[in-house]
Amino acid sequence: MKRVSFAEFGGPDVLHLTDAEEPHAGPGRIRIAVRAAGVNPVDWRNREGQFQKARPIELPAGVGQDASGVVDEVGEGVDGIEVGDRVFGRGLSTYAEFAVLTAWARMPEGLSFEEAAGYPSVVETALRIMRQAGVQPGQTLLVSGASGGVGSAVLQIARDRGITVIGTAGAANQGYLRGLGAVATTYGEGWVERVRQLGQVDAALDLAGSGVIRELVELTGDPQKVISIADLTAPEFGVRYSGVTGSVPEALAEAADLISRGKLHIPVEKSYTLAEAAAAHIDSQAGHTRGRRVMVV
Repeated sequence: MKRVSFAEFGGPDVLHLTDAEEPHAGPGRIRIAVRAAGVNPVDWRNREGQFQKARPIELPAGVGQDASGVVDEVGEGVDGIEVGDRVFGRGLSTYAEFAVLTAWARMPEGLSFEEAAGYPSVVETALRIMRQAGVQPGQTLLVSGASGGVGSAVLQIARDRGITVIGTAGAANQGYLRGLGAVATTYGEGWVERVRQLGQVDAALDLAGSGVIRELVELTGDPQKVISIADLTAPEFGVRYSGVTGSVPEALAEAADLISRGKLHIPVEKSYTLAEAAAAHIDSQAGHTRGRRVMVV
């Protein structure tokens, strides 16, 4: 089979489309014929070796953790899923023609494979960091860098829970944020004062890693009410860096419920082939995404 892998840490040019042995579903796992794979910042952070001290990986390594596809192997001990089912979920080396999933859910009706591949990590992350921030219905949540995949999920989940969101993004994405129910404002010079004029902030999320941790603490008045998924220096300000995954099966079940009820939709901004993995990473690292980027197999 074909899969994207890298034999050394570095820039996008270390990614190569290679021939590899097909993986197989062990106990408690399923294998899918991949139809699409989500592109996440963790993919290029792993490629750069950013997490080697905390979560070392052996080289050569595959790329990707989110995917959608058709089940073609069911491991021992797995119930409730059959060969031929359409699923989306979290797994290993998903930029490939076949991948083993460790957590999954059936795809909601009407969802395309491309759309489905964009949900697993962003919904799990959105649910986790909202819980860690302790934001409650009736309160106001500030989301810095709100137009990407995680931000898109946070805004819609918050709206469903009765939480007001102030979202920052570039000028081109202001209408997009408002369409998802947020009170939108731009980042850049004067953004802190613009947020203050919009109301009291009870909790804040840093999704972009753009060096705003100090200001988020200032706006909330409490570093314990600020969570970052993008700035590794956050702990220097007493802010939690959230990098440990929560319950993926529960997140997938909630995602499927929200999608089925019409409460969650994350658009696919751009699709790539496996041979275009380097381009996908370049675009992902550049930021300014509206929704999701996915690999199509």
